[in-house]
Amino acid sequence: MDAISALLDGPRAQGAFLLKALLGGDWSLSVEDHAALSVIAVVRGQAIVRGADGVHVASTGDVVLVRGPEPYIVASGPGVDEDIRILPGQVCVDPQGRLLAESMGLGVRTWGNTRDPEATVLLIGAYERETSVGTLMLAALPHVLVVSGSDSLVPLLLADELARDLPGQEAVLDRLLDLLVVTVLRTRQPAALGGERPDRVVERALALLQERPAEPWTVELLSHAVGLSRAALARRFAARVGVPPLRYLTRWRLALTADLLVGSDLTLAAIAARVGYANAFALSAAFKREHGLSPRDHRAALTR
Repeated sequence: MDAISALLDGPRAQGAFLLKALLGGDWSLSVEDHAALSVIAVVRGQAIVRGADGVHVASTGDVVLVRGPEPYIVASGPGVDEDIRILPGQVCVDPQGRLLAESMGLGVRTWGNTRDPEATVLLIGAYERETSVGTLMLAALPHVLVVSGSDSLVPLLLADELARDLPGQEAVLDRLLDLLVVTVLRTRQPAALGGERPDRVVERALALLQERPAEPWTVELLSHAVGLSRAALARRFAARVGVPPLRYLTRWRLALTADLLVGSDLTLAAIAARVGYANAFALSAAFKREHGLSPRDHRAALTR
């Protein structure tokens, strides 16, 4: 199972926060909702995104991923005074703390300060928590990632669906948000390996570990599979991914385990066989060392 498939196979968006924002003139949003991951698609116009790692510009067709829970600012331009704060629970207030939900409501899942047809249009989604696989994939990305416009129709589909109010609409929107995130990650995955210039050998080794976690990998077996010496593979893998191959494999197996515990009814023994542990006891011991609680407690805590 590759990284993208594993991301989709885990617990996905459920009742995720989603809206269309119509914004005109000078505007600034201070986002302080502590969301694990925010997604902003610019359908029309331009926005400045200021996060922990600097200022970024997003234009029509761009998609922005913001890793939480640190706050960030989205504004019409640099130096615009804060006029809207988005707090935990997606509560919107002005700088004096007055609620803005009613005054800025513009229809079904639509919100903003104008109805001008030329207004900036943003699609904003927020995940309260990430999957364990998602956390592992996103960890190598910057706090704010702007992916330039592409031919993807997902933002347009999402914009159209946001205005509908039909049975099952929430589930449709959740899946479209998932699809938007996956589309962005798929286009950026090689760059997550330490830079823009890909190392094809490391990418192949990483793909083998992700797609076949149940195999009894050693550095020697992995180096033979990719046609590189053990020492060279270990050095290049650690330089690009940040950890040695077998340490990454352990993290990957336990991330899959965490998501399968929450997103499936598989027994621990079945999960152990799927992710490469000899038995449920061995997996339980490794999981507890990594997460500080047993698989049973992890499943109970996140599914109750």
